This record gives sequence, C-alpha cells and structure tokens, in this order.
Amino acid sequence: MKHLIDLESLTTEELMEIIRLANAIKENPKEYSEVCRGKILATLFYEPSTRTQMSFKTAMLRLGGSVIGFDNPQNSSVSKGESLKDTITVVGGYADIIAIRHSMEGTAKAASLYSAAPVINAGDGGHLHPTQTLTDVVTLYNEKGTLDGMTIGLCGDLKNGRTVHSLIKTMSHFKGNRFVLISTPELMVPQYVKDVMNASGCRYSEVNSLSEALPMLDVLYMTRIQRERFRSFDEYEKQKGVFVLDREKLKLAKNDLKILHPLPRVDEIAEDVDYDSRAKYFIQTVYGMYARMALISTMLKTADRIPMPRQFDTHNIRCTNPNCITYTEEYLPKLFRPLGGDMLLCKYCDARNLI
Repeated sequence: MKHLIDLESLTTEELMEIIRLANAIKENPKEYSEVCRGKILATLFYEPSTRTQMSFKTAMLRLGGSVIGFDNPQNSSVSKGESLKDTITVVGGYADIIAIRHSMEGTAKAASLYSAAPVINAGDGGHLHPTQTLTDVVTLYNEKGTLDGMTIGLCGDLKNGRTVHSLIKTMSHFKGNRFVLISTPELMVPQYVKDVMNASGCRYSEVNSLSEALPMLDVLYMTRIQRERFRSFDEYEKQKGVFVLDREKLKLAKNDLKILHPLPRVDEIAEDVDYDSRAKYFIQTVYGMYARMALISTMLKTADRIPMPRQFDTHNIRCTNPNCITYTEEYLPKLFRPLGGDMLLCKYCDARNLI
C-alpha cells in the first residue's frame, strides 16, 4: 500500500485486516504505543478541519511518532505562491508519511505523483474522504457486528459529500447491502458513484423524504448541507434545513438503527437526538482515531521511499471539471483512463470527459 487515495485501492481482505487491527489497538493500546517511534507524520491541511486533523495527530502521537505540518496554508509558503508539487516534494523529504486535505478535487492523487513518502487522502474537495469511510466501517463493524446485508440511508448533500461517495463505493463491495439516497434533486449523488453501484449490482433508490425512508433503514448516515461547496449563499440557503432528524422522526425508525454523521453538524440533527442510544456519531470519532492508528502503522510497515523525480505520459485534453486540481496546478500531467467509446475518466477527480 504505497498511497491511500481511495479505499478502492484496497482489497476487501486488506480492508478487513485494518479493521481488525483497529479493534486490536482499541482493546490493548499500550501494546502499540511504540510502533511508530522515530517516524514523522506531516499533516498538510489546506482546508479547515477539526476531527480529521486532530484524529491524525492523536493517532500518530499514540503510536509513539511525531507530527509536523500546517493547518492553515497562509502560515506556509503556499501564501507566497508555492506550487503543490514543490510543497509535497520538500515535505516528502522530511516526513515518513503525509496526510493531505484540500478544497480541490484530485489533490491527493496529484500529491502522490511527487511525494517520496506515502500520501493519505484526508479529503479532496467534494470528491473522496477514504479515512472517514475507514472510520465509518470500523464503527459499523463494532456497532452492527457485520458489514453485510444492511439497508443504509444517506441523507443531505449527496452531490458534494465526499464522505458519502467514499462510503457508498466501499460498502457496495459487501454482500447484500442496499442504499436509500435521501436528497433534494439538486444534491443527488454524482453519476460516477451510481456507476459503482450499478457495476457491483448493488440496489439503490432515490427519495426526497427522510420520514419516508426511516422505517426501512438499518443505518442512517446524516450529512450537513455544505455551505463551502456552493457558488453563492443564495443557493446554499435554498437547500439548508430541508432535512432535519429529531426525536419525533426517530419514532418511525427501528430500535436497532445506528445513526452516523461525519461531523460537523449544523442543524440537520437536533440536539435531543444525542441522548438516544441509537446515536453513534460521537463514539464514531473515537473509532476514527483507532482506524487511523491502524492505517498509519500498516502503511509505514510496508512502504518504501519513492525515488524522485518522475515523468508521466500525458493527454492533450483538459478535464472538464472546474473543481479538478488540474485547473489550479496547471503543470500537472493530464491523466485519464478509458471508460469505453469516446469517454475518458480523469484520474484525479473521476470526472467523465469526451475525447
């Protein structure tokens, strides 16, 4: 496992090994308190974060390692115009492993092209968030006892919700899972996520009522309407507050429902839900720390340094997604994979492009 850009790079068995390791660490943390002694994690957070950033730092410190990095690009040479390539090339020489978050889609993939150290995607725009999904599956495995045969409802901003995209992609590989996608028409999941569900033969339905969906769910994954992903405040205001989970709606749900949320929440879960035994979003953050401890220790055990520099074959077309990292880092090679016919898929952001 050289880099972790998408959980799709792991086999199901490799994913289960990390889940089992996370549980082993949770049961006996002292046994793992020195496994990263002498190792350095760099956290490069170009976008605000509380849980993900602190979870990574805590995970590395509890493993006996050290942490460098920044949580505000204005406090780094990025504010002077330094390119992603140059930042990553330098930091990859300092650190043994890098966790990066950025507002542009495909940034982690771009960073992996130039890093001598393994790169972990800590969230790239509205694209993917694999370590949140790792958090989610560790939570589900502990709270439900399985990752198979569940009806999973995902509610809120399914268009820009990178946590949603990653979770669907991963859970579609487990047997018998079905998805209920709860959103407004403007915030439905992107086509590439539907392509994953269709390819896996995974059943899904799209509805616009939380109350209608609740009685059938084994898991409810709530998400906030993300103000930072909208082009205008007016567009955000039209979507805000459409879906709110409260104690009254929970009367419709199963007694063994598990409620997850990647956090932060704004107004989509009423505070009185916090006291319901089905609410698991706060313990979910603790599972996330153990999940990241397992991931970091696994990657550092198997990773080798990557010789630099490298060259790449490049296409002569440009990705059509304006949120793709190739729009702000224009030196990046234009990397695509064939999707059939005259369609190419951007290797950075998964956007479809016509040749």
